[in-house]
Amino acid sequence: MLNQILFTLAVLQARAAAANCPSLTASYPAPSVASGYEARLVAQNLNKPRGLSFDNKGNLLVVEREKGISAFKVDSSDSCVSLQDKKTIVEDGSLNHGIEVSDDGKTLYASTIDEVFKYKYDSGKLSVNGKGESIINGMRTDGTVTRTLLLSRKSKNKLLVSRGSDENIDLSSVDINGGESQIRIFDPSKAGQKFTDGETLAWGLRNAVGLAEHPDGGGVWSADNNADNIERNGMEIHENNPAEELNYHGVLSDDQNSLKNKNYGYPLCYGVWEPSEIPSAGRLEVGQQFAIAAENASNQDAFCNSDRQAPRLVFQPHTSPIDLKFDTKGENLYLSLRGSWNKEDPVGYSVSVVKFGSDGQPTEGSTSTSALSPILSNSNTDECPGSCFRPAGLAWDKKGRLYMSSDATGEIYVITQSSGKALDTHLRASAASSTRQNTAAMLATLTALVFAYFL
Repeated sequence: MLNQILFTLAVLQARAAAANCPSLTASYPAPSVASGYEARLVAQNLNKPRGLSFDNKGNLLVVEREKGISAFKVDSSDSCVSLQDKKTIVEDGSLNHGIEVSDDGKTLYASTIDEVFKYKYDSGKLSVNGKGESIINGMRTDGTVTRTLLLSRKSKNKLLVSRGSDENIDLSSVDINGGESQIRIFDPSKAGQKFTDGETLAWGLRNAVGLAEHPDGGGVWSADNNADNIERNGMEIHENNPAEELNYHGVLSDDQNSLKNKNYGYPLCYGVWEPSEIPSAGRLEVGQQFAIAAENASNQDAFCNSDRQAPRLVFQPHTSPIDLKFDTKGENLYLSLRGSWNKEDPVGYSVSVVKFGSDGQPTEGSTSTSALSPILSNSNTDECPGSCFRPAGLAWDKKGRLYMSSDATGEIYVITQSSGKALDTHLRASAASSTRQNTAAMLATLTALVFAYFL
């Protein structure tokens, strides 16, 4: 009899869990998840979702290209997440990537190819009051279209905006006054600022789409998508060079920040990934920079490595890092790698992690080729980009779960550790508390079912 009761309880529990945890199925092969992790598909049929952000009420905001900004209420129990009551809060098809929300939930920022807008936002009502105010303009280019936003949590009233190049190899970006291929700093309380009015944090960055601020030390990091179809001394070397870059820009609040206003090489210098495939490479190593001058490029390598700021880490070419998110203690930096479009063997198409030490720096050295550890990947990249997800935006909820948008497939995934444990382990205590509450509620329900079974 006892075994029968236990079996009945197990069946009821499984059915209850299944009923309360809707399952979505992708149209492509199930993703490959690293050992110790779980990933669930929680939203579909979005219009090219890019940037993600949570407000102070725990609502998930999503930039949908050609549509605007949508919001979801999040109903969850550990890894069982349900996105409900979708609502369009900003109707503007020109918004295409960047999004930030102030900590008090009263201000929303979003970007187009040319402008940054500020909205009066009510997180309780999931609505904006009036039209957005243009606070930054003059950013239009014919090349890159994303304008990533980072609202500093360590330096008051500082908004970082990353603007890419006007073309693949944009020679005009050698002029710092032009504003292309730069990260600039703005006061978000001011309206009508031109991009070139902002203070330059870094330049010589082809397309630094990913931006993040270390939660402990406050150091600013960017992930740069490097140029395509590179040649050196008349030879094509684009299959395995140049590398994508993780660059360090120092601490915004540090008046003595020696990295402020540094040039990171583009369009003259590029990160080395596979030195054996670079003509006249000499002693160039992984993580150093090389030149692509029309003739005798190797003669300019010394300039690239003495007069330009080297990347802190390099990643495999064409992986296309799009977003960066630190965990609470800054021990792990998660990256969305949107993936290649012109590489013979597709690469990227994953969410990966880089380990950081107590000094606020990656644990791997600058010559490492193994700093990235994939946690969520496409199971068959040979089918990419046509039949696979392409990671774009990343965002943390308050329970330490990481959300990822896939713009190509119109989806959102949630990533946790196994059994629904918080991916951000420093938020595990709050997640565990929630788990205990949910478990107690479930036990109470099951107890009632036991009594009903005997009656």
